[in-house]
Amino acid sequence: MASSFPTAPLVAGSLVGGYAVGRATKVRALAGVVLAAGGVLAGRHWLARSGPATTTALAATYVGAFGLSHPLAKKIGAWPSVLTVAGVAAGAAWALSDRQA
Repeated sequence: MASSFPTAPLVAGSLVGGYAVGRATKVRALAGVVLAAGGVLAGRHWLARSGPATTTALAATYVGAFGLSHPLAKKIGAWPSVLTVAGVAAGAAWALSDRQA
């Protein structure tokens, strides 16, 4: 059942994995594929479990986390930034959607 799948690990994994793929391959588009795939899959589960309003909020958090990681990296470093935003986005996914399952 789609709605019972925990999305917090998916959110964190796709943000961290997207960065790792981009860093290892130097191909930003490939990193984007990882990020997009994780976001779409998580979004489908959020919609089934929590409805469109929560899905919109969590999708904005996911995209915002990706965007925020760039300026944050200039202050605290790349990996700490990615891990921080991944943790925040995963925490939001758990709090707003996963814990209902």
